[in-house]
Amino acid sequence: MRVVVQRVARASVRPGGAIEAGIVALVGVAQGDTEADADRLAGRIARLRIFEGDDGKFDRSLLDTGGEALVISQFTLIADTAKGNRPSFSGAARPERAEPRYERFCTALRELGVPVATGVFGARMELELVNDGPVTIVLE
Repeated sequence: MRVVVQRVARASVRPGGAIEAGIVALVGVAQGDTEADADRLAGRIARLRIFEGDDGKFDRSLLDTGGEALVISQFTLIADTAKGNRPSFSGAARPERAEPRYERFCTALRELGVPVATGVFGARMELELVNDGPVTIVLE
């Protein structure tokens, strides 16, 4: 799994939901990813200290701030561009395997106490967000 995390002041996706302060998580599921991978990454993201405390340092997490997560499936994160100009997506999990991993990731965040809004798996979506920082982190 590859997840791009952006700290946001607010974000929304159509079709789908919207959040106030928190993170947008773009989630790509690769072949061979497991539920354990989804649980591990959800835990890392919930505890990722990318929010500033009183001293201005990154020392607070989503769990500390009560922030929300907008989670969007994005198979293009698994693109391989090593050969030519057209990306290959052969490393991405097939939709019937990817969707349960994506759903597990969302459920794991919720189980940790993070409010989660989502897009619609496999849909063409329009994402609007206001970056806060900007702060962008890539996790695998």
